[in-house]
Amino acid sequence: MRKSVIVGTAGHIDHGKTALVKALTGVETDRLAEEKRRGITIELGFAHWDASPDLRLGFIDVPGHERFVRNMLAGASGVDLALLVIAADESVMPQTLEHLAICRLLGIERYVVALTKSDIADPDMLEVARIEAEELFEDDPHPPAIVAVSAHTGAGLDQLRAALVETAQAAREKDSGGLFRLPVDRAFVKKGFGAVVTGTLIAGSVRVGEEVEIHPSGKRARVRGLQVHGEAREEAHAGERSAVNLAGVDAADLSRGMLLAEAGAFNAVRRADCRLELLPGAPALEHGAPLHLHLGAAETTGRMLILERDPQSGRRLKRLAPGSASLVRLEWQDPLVAVRGDRFVIRRFSPVTTIGGGVILDNQSPVREPWEAHRERLLAFSGDDLAAALAQAVQSARYGMSFRRLVARLGRPEAEIRAATQGLRVLPDRVLSPERWERLRKTLLDRLAAYHRERPLEPGAPKGQMRTGPFPGAPAGLADALIAELVDGGKVALDGELMRLASHRLAHSGEEAAAREKLLEAYETAGLEGPKLEALLPELPVDAGRARRLQRNLVREGKLIEAAPDLVVAASALDKLRTALAERRKTDPWLSVSDLKSLAGLSRKYAIPLLEYLDQQRITRREGDKRRIL
Repeated sequence: MRKSVIVGTAGHIDHGKTALVKALTGVETDRLAEEKRRGITIELGFAHWDASPDLRLGFIDVPGHERFVRNMLAGASGVDLALLVIAADESVMPQTLEHLAICRLLGIERYVVALTKSDIADPDMLEVARIEAEELFEDDPHPPAIVAVSAHTGAGLDQLRAALVETAQAAREKDSGGLFRLPVDRAFVKKGFGAVVTGTLIAGSVRVGEEVEIHPSGKRARVRGLQVHGEAREEAHAGERSAVNLAGVDAADLSRGMLLAEAGAFNAVRRADCRLELLPGAPALEHGAPLHLHLGAAETTGRMLILERDPQSGRRLKRLAPGSASLVRLEWQDPLVAVRGDRFVIRRFSPVTTIGGGVILDNQSPVREPWEAHRERLLAFSGDDLAAALAQAVQSARYGMSFRRLVARLGRPEAEIRAATQGLRVLPDRVLSPERWERLRKTLLDRLAAYHRERPLEPGAPKGQMRTGPFPGAPAGLADALIAELVDGGKVALDGELMRLASHRLAHSGEEAAAREKLLEAYETAGLEGPKLEALLPELPVDAGRARRLQRNLVREGKLIEAAPDLVVAASALDKLRTALAERRKTDPWLSVSDLKSLAGLSRKYAIPLLEYLDQQRITRREGDKRRIL
């Protein structure tokens, strides 16, 4: 697949950025009538140059005027290589410095410098411009090529093209294996097609026919068509300038600053913890300071909250010094998708000047937590070790985190996250830290032990109660996974819908043991006309509550049978009845109410519920007014 590198112009107004792009590509990037009339770039312009069969350079031409820096920022997030344009007759100017600072804050590592208007600059002026350009990059790990050119005469263009190709080959490629994201820098209606948005794919890929999600609205749309630099395509990849024709959404619902993304992967948020770097020439920034935030193609307003503490006092810092880097929380007005690793720029609220920028670390931090734990997580999130970041993400989550939330928080596909779960507790839909899992196990075992202590005559606790009671608000399936593991490990036993500790045994006191024997004897003596428990209470050495529990236990053990809601009989009596019915069937398979009364010596009061019980047990089957013995 051909490598696609996005080249963003940068530099002061009237230093010849647009003319240079036209000389390199043949494309006039100024589209607006006002731009042509005034001779300045106002909006983003786009062009491309196929340098070779293996390399395409896409150009984003940005405005140079300070009033349009916000437009420049809307297109800068997808840039891989910056073409810094410095007019040889004027050298470095204020917007040269601001644009370069923005590029560095956005993490752009590769540069080429074009000294334009070399045909009207004398040798001394050209040399001064070259020296000042070199000074801008004297500490840079990748010193850029500096080429004197003239868009008017064509001098130096071949050398500039060669420098661009060489630098582009060394530029870091975008994340083609990540989750699809495209910051929208243009939205419009194309006759016969409908809603169209354009932008640079900063991660992943998208195909015609796929469903995408539009943030921050959360609306879904289908990709009706794709173009990459004007060519119709079935699929677009990270690093390519793309136009996406959307079906199922109105053009009025689309605008610059929105984000197209993989459906269901991300959530728009209003805050994130970040690492912020203030420019050396910026003013000190107070805790709570208002600011303008530029993230992707979006712009909003918000404030900065300092997270760092003073090492000696442990108190929160009150201000950030120029040139410093710090962990901060940004809160903003309009919901945006902010993904771990995304770069941003902040500008002073008033007067509006660029003062810093940084990288998003965590978009789901708890509002309050101990600083040391908070700091440890943010440091893990700032590195490239996904397993370390994942371990920190789930550390403080009581019930772990679902894979869906982890995708949105860590910004990586679910398959990558699953591959980084070594040492963690993995359930089908979520991940927990080993410490949290062990704590939940202990909670369940402790609650079950407490149940046994409080109800010593109960053989076990209702499973449903143990699934929900100890874990309020837990996701479905968590308690079942805990119970299954404890059963497999021999810690817990299940008896139907009852749970008990494997070590639990019913422990009867002397009175309870005596009462149990009296109950069983009374029911066996009564036969199929089981007595009411209330009638037996005067003869029992226990209270009514314990007597009822003893009766329930005998039913669970199968020694007593609850044939009907008001009829409990001894299992031995029912065994005798089954034997009698089997003998009768040999000569007569039919059974009436009168037959049962005669056969078992019962009154109608007991015969009817017993027959219904026999039907339920498939010992008999009602056919008309009689039963067939099965």
